[in-house]
Amino acid sequence: MNPTTDVLEQRVAALEGGAAAVAVASGQTASAYAIQNLAVAGDNIVSSTDLYGGTHNLFKNTLAQQGIEVRFVDPANPKAFAEASDGRTRAYYAETLPNPKLEVFPIAEVADIGRGLGIPLIVDNTAAPLLARPFDHGAAIIVHSLTKYIGGHGTSIGGIIIDGGNFDWGTYPEQQPALNTPDPSYHGAIWAEAAKPLGPIAYALKARVTLLRDLGGALSPTNAFHFIQGLETLPLRIKEHVKNASQVADFLSQHPAVKRVNYPRLQSGTAAKRGHHYLRGGYGGLVGFELRDGFEAGRAFIDALKLFYHVANIGDVRSLAIHPASTTHSQLSPEEQADAGVNAGYVRLSVGIEHIDDILADLTQALDKVAADVREAAE
Repeated sequence: MNPTTDVLEQRVAALEGGAAAVAVASGQTASAYAIQNLAVAGDNIVSSTDLYGGTHNLFKNTLAQQGIEVRFVDPANPKAFAEASDGRTRAYYAETLPNPKLEVFPIAEVADIGRGLGIPLIVDNTAAPLLARPFDHGAAIIVHSLTKYIGGHGTSIGGIIIDGGNFDWGTYPEQQPALNTPDPSYHGAIWAEAAKPLGPIAYALKARVTLLRDLGGALSPTNAFHFIQGLETLPLRIKEHVKNASQVADFLSQHPAVKRVNYPRLQSGTAAKRGHHYLRGGYGGLVGFELRDGFEAGRAFIDALKLFYHVANIGDVRSLAIHPASTTHSQLSPEEQADAGVNAGYVRLSVGIEHIDDILADLTQALDKVAADVREAAE
């Protein structure tokens, strides 16, 4: 623990409307601890298929090696979470605005299902701070990669776990044994009881005094200071991200080299309704689009960019671009890529806060170069 980190934790908890927060070394640490705080070998969680590639790999492989099974279901059907649950299901997991699929998760629907079974919903809200408020819709835990929008400048790595204080762990002793049975690592403490004098923070307390203590994924105080600075400008930056991303989506929708554009405002059907319902502060700063000429066109487009940075991060003040099929999701099978919303020609943009004319000019010249290369190869 550190006083600077403590300030960060209090402010992010307030931002999300939670009871307490635990800052950790990275977003991946936050995702891992969020699960390990409830599940042990022989337990399982049910997760949305619509995940960031690194989280998918963590769940499918690393947690599996630790004996924690992750059952993936399509969030288009919320009832699939209940169907995949049993007496050893400790949590549901999802991303508010999945990266790179960008179809908003049905938070309230799945949270309601889980609460009836004693299963909390953990939501990664990295891509939608200020835009969505998962606790208002029944989520029990929120995680963030602070590296992204909250930091905003790509200078520091960090993560955070926020306890909503809205899940009554003691009501479900058999479904949630981690918080309802004596913990031998801490003098036999029963966390659902031990935390009561401090408030409804049993989950956050256990994460801090067991996982953070034993595994050591602590956040650097210097990075905590950087994230506090990021929070000070977050409302201004988010507005610019949303405004620029919306204009980029409209531009790409009219470009002949683009087969389709993926942006919550442009979606239809159930996806559009969920986006409108949950993203009350705007439709986010991420835009996906599919190039007509497939895998090689996607890679060539990335290489042709000049203003956009080619990095896997999102949420920077500067514009970023990635070709998931050859980078972040390259370790997934074609079927797993498709489930996550990735195909060969798909490019995901994290639209920054530069002047929109400069952003569109860079996209134009890169798309024109790809088109010219395709024509030359055909001839």
